Amino acid sequence: MRLRVLGCAGAEFPHFHPSAFLVDESLLLDAGTIGAVLSEHEQWAIAEIFITHAHLDHIRGIPMLADNIVIKELDKHLNIYGIDATIDSLGTHLLNDVIWPDFSKIPPAHPVIRYRRIVPEVELEIGAYRVTAVAVNHTVPAVGYIVRKGNKSIMYTGDTGPTERLWEFTDGLSALIIEVSFPNEMEELALLTRHLTPALLARELKKIKTLPPRILVTHPKPQHYDKIASELDDLGNARIELLRDGNVYEL
Repeated sequence: MRLRVLGCAGAEFPHFHPSAFLVDESLLLDAGTIGAVLSEHEQWAIAEIFITHAHLDHIRGIPMLADNIVIKELDKHLNIYGIDATIDSLGTHLLNDVIWPDFSKIPPAHPVIRYRRIVPEVELEIGAYRVTAVAVNHTVPAVGYIVRKGNKSIMYTGDTGPTERLWEFTDGLSALIIEVSFPNEMEELALLTRHLTPALLARELKKIKTLPPRILVTHPKPQHYDKIASELDDLGNARIELLRDGNVYEL
């Protein structure tokens, strides 16, 4: 299983793109960054997009990708997966014929977007993949995802503060992608907005029975990247790596 980091920042600055993780060539976890990084042919390969929650930095690539497909007159569609609250938000607030065209109806005969509503903790089989959503603790309804392919598996938390249920699904993970948005000195803001700091990350990792070999940290605020990197190093855990856009992993 190949993991490509299209974007892994908690904000947008030069060389820092919002969250999106491409598994192999066709499955995308969150969609904050697509067209700014992927070539035409790489975009056309995407078939399944799993959205953790409806915040803009995790969904903003979807409208442009849909538009690119229509303009290219490709005979293809995108399956957009999310819990009810996320799918409802996409249709009501983004792809609503006001902010952007409703590509779940365009073109009429073969709409580009097909919404797929998922139920947390019910495993989906999609080709070679098995995907399970599990609720996490954020300011809007949100889930993390466990993606399995053969004997390999990735857990992606999306945005979350301290959480519980997700950690009951960690058996045999090849990699954990977990957020840390703020440095330790901003813990009050992190807890208010339901994010993590390096110190809060350390507490979350203690909830996991067996740590995976890779702990990949995502979603740092670019203004605090170096501080967060230093505080992660201070944890003394060699498995922890702070991600950068463009990283690729063969799991």
